[in-house]
Amino acid sequence: MALALQSFATVKDASAALKAAGTRYLGGGTLVVRAANEGDVSISGFVRSTEPALSVIHISGGEVRIGASVTMAAIARHPDLAPLAHAARAVGGPAIRNMATVGGNLFAPAPYGDFTVALLALDATVSTGDGELPIETFLTKRESNDAIVTAVGFTLPKEGGFRFLKVSRVKPKGVSVLSIATVLDHAPDGTVSSARIAFGCMADRPIRARAAEKALIGRELTSEGIAPALAVARDGTSPRTDPIASAWYRNEVLPVHLGRLLLA
Repeated sequence: MALALQSFATVKDASAALKAAGTRYLGGGTLVVRAANEGDVSISGFVRSTEPALSVIHISGGEVRIGASVTMAAIARHPDLAPLAHAARAVGGPAIRNMATVGGNLFAPAPYGDFTVALLALDATVSTGDGELPIETFLTKRESNDAIVTAVGFTLPKEGGFRFLKVSRVKPKGVSVLSIATVLDHAPDGTVSSARIAFGCMADRPIRARAAEKALIGRELTSEGIAPALAVARDGTSPRTDPIASAWYRNEVLPVHLGRLLLA
């Protein structure tokens, strides 16, 4: 049975339509349409908004605001978002990236949601019709969110300050075994002065690696310097076993890949 699709010129009107039972918001459709095609009977129809602001990338003074309907392909080719291009290209193949949106990626369950891992490391904010939330707060309660995500915002990292790695069995577009994003600042003596590290596939949603972050402060990015961070990299993780990898395997390889990324 074909599912109805309603389009609205404003987010406000789309939000009102979402109150009907069984309706789902349609961004790029890579998640929700697949769910419907696979027989999710809880979905009775789709709602979308064509409000222009949802598809805009705005950058000023190092501050970035990306509309929720902006696709991974648009981010990957934007000249001022070059540091994030690798993370955007980690999402599926070209056909998926042409459809997959920033807003949809925020709701992607593990082992998907690689771009959200990057946003978590960047300390992004998530804007909805109800206001603005730190991304970490948003992720903890995303399933209960009933407001439409309109944009994400963050500060561009310093040159060389952002790093991203996706580990997959099938390259270049395989599903993640795990993903890691880091944003590091350095003191004049070369030691790490601040660190944000985010993991994907090490829980049911992207998470911060707080113990590893703390262990890096005041250390140099050498094999000896990062050893304390690698020793606690698994703290707070709870990976799942799925057809891509077992929880055991993810825990085993996490410190290896974190070390490679930090020393890159």
